[in-house]
Amino acid sequence: MKKFSIAIVILVLGGCTTNKVSTAENNSKPLSIRKDKDQDGVPNKLDQCPDIAGPVENNGCPWPETDGDGVLDKDDACPTIAGPAENNGCPWPDTDGDGILDKDDACPTVPGMPEYNGCPKPKMQTAMEVSSGSIIMESSYRRKSFDINEKVYNKTNSAGKKGTKKQIDYDDEEYASLVENPFELTVSQPVSTFSIDVDNASYSNIRRMINGGGNVDKNAVRIEEMMNYFRYDYPQPESKRPFSINTEYNDSPWNPDHKLLKIGLQGKNIPMDNLPNSNLVFLIDVSGSMNEANKLPLLKSSLKVLLNQLRPQDKVGIVVYAGSAGMVLAPTSAKEKDKIIEALDKLNAGGSTAGGAGIELAYQLAQENFIKGGNNRVILATDGDFNVGVSSSTGLETLIEAKRKSGIFLTCLGYGMGNYKDNRLETLADKGNGNYAYIDNMQEANKFLGKEFAGSMYAIAKDVKIQIEFNPEYVKSYRLIGYENRKLRNEDFANDKIDAGELGSGHTVTALYEIIPKNVKSAFVPKESKLKYTKTSNSQNFGDELATVKFRYKKPDEDKSVEISQIVKNSDEPITSASPDFKFASSVAWFGLVLRDSKLISKKDLNDIETLAREGKNKDEEGYRSEFIRLVETYKTIQK
Repeated sequence: MKKFSIAIVILVLGGCTTNKVSTAENNSKPLSIRKDKDQDGVPNKLDQCPDIAGPVENNGCPWPETDGDGVLDKDDACPTIAGPAENNGCPWPDTDGDGILDKDDACPTVPGMPEYNGCPKPKMQTAMEVSSGSIIMESSYRRKSFDINEKVYNKTNSAGKKGTKKQIDYDDEEYASLVENPFELTVSQPVSTFSIDVDNASYSNIRRMINGGGNVDKNAVRIEEMMNYFRYDYPQPESKRPFSINTEYNDSPWNPDHKLLKIGLQGKNIPMDNLPNSNLVFLIDVSGSMNEANKLPLLKSSLKVLLNQLRPQDKVGIVVYAGSAGMVLAPTSAKEKDKIIEALDKLNAGGSTAGGAGIELAYQLAQENFIKGGNNRVILATDGDFNVGVSSSTGLETLIEAKRKSGIFLTCLGYGMGNYKDNRLETLADKGNGNYAYIDNMQEANKFLGKEFAGSMYAIAKDVKIQIEFNPEYVKSYRLIGYENRKLRNEDFANDKIDAGELGSGHTVTALYEIIPKNVKSAFVPKESKLKYTKTSNSQNFGDELATVKFRYKKPDEDKSVEISQIVKNSDEPITSASPDFKFASSVAWFGLVLRDSKLISKKDLNDIETLAREGKNKDEEGYRSEFIRLVETYKTIQK
């Protein structure tokens, strides 16, 4: 913009220029007023103007009084029509051809994003381009974070001087605020209800932050998603039920006098040949904010991983959105993979982000090609930075809740950093019969869209809810670890109109309850109010029953839920006898509690977390548990 303004000044002040004056100092005789017009004692370019001296920005010349306000100032540095202060008082040229002089004109002829004053995002330049004499263009959009190995340059001169490396900062990212679940008194609140959550975006997002050397936003830490990133050795269901139920009760590692109850679900593995036909619609964000190497290019590559899993009977359509939405590929058989890939490869980023319009069109396309009894799903791939039309979390929630009733499932894939809007993607997944993953590299794409394809893309049970009733004979107090935004009212458990989470083929879901036994004195027990009319004494003997766990779920194409239950027995086993899965899940939850700076844990030593994780590493054929251990080690170095 400075260049633009200077160009105008030069045009307007063309008559102001005189013959060149030597910049060399001349001490042989005093300077005349005629030559030293700004009277600074130095003959230089600042004297190349009329007799009235002016500002340095105008080479020592006064601005011509073009806006008619009687004042010689920067507002005059333009043609006779006055303009906004952002453009030094000049009007924007009408570059987008809409007949209006506004910020949308402050760029080349192609209009673009509000963040860039209506301009398309400046092309990213490489270090080689900078060193060869190019100037990096910076806009009002400030990139907040970067790959730790990336070379970063500030604004440079034509020589391409290397600037200072930017500090990693995630202040422009958005996360929903979470309040840690408190301890509840069993005598007054013996029942706890929540929806399952198979999302795992939080873990890969936190991994990105730690590996990048930055701070971890505690609201980015959703402990249930950290635990559910990993698979556990739960047995396959033996009956016709879609999942098996598994429980384990043992010591808490972070509050040694407390206990932990682990509840695990194992979804039934369905062979690929038996999976229903798929009607998939890729909804791809091609707005200007996606013009980063870890956004649209990574998005294209990761969706190709998914394409490799599809069969000829499966179909894929592609809808894109930026300032508006449009279909770039009608539903096409997966056997025409080259045609689908060609459509993906042609996509480029630019423009604002009309996410709501894209969702509307994608669901319309999925509905028009709906397969009864099939897998009908919209796959949204974006950084979540919606800014046109329906774009707020509340507005998107209302929109997606209406679409949920269509029987079409939703998968949200998050990309990028710096301006990442996790809160919006989480809202869409939670309210839209969906799941949510954060793709930070191709390894994560291969995991979620390749190895775990069936679980990620095919629901075998929907609206899965868990309700647990604790026996006050053994449980003084309890709290649910994580799942803060998945808690339900107790009366919602049997209400089939209330939405809950989905379970995919082969998926595992794990939840932890921290329990304060009846005979334990703990500083974390809430104060009890003595009640006059409510009966608090235990009138029945239920033997060694610690709790009763109930589950409700619906088949993917049905609206009536089925209830099953299982009793958990009381035991007094030490942590040394716990299974590897119990130890590992506990270590992941413990790390999450430390990252969230929990006030409800007494031990926070990262070395203890690492030791417990190593004890729970077990076979680890895929290497994900080893990666977690390395992540804890990396975080320790950041904290030093």
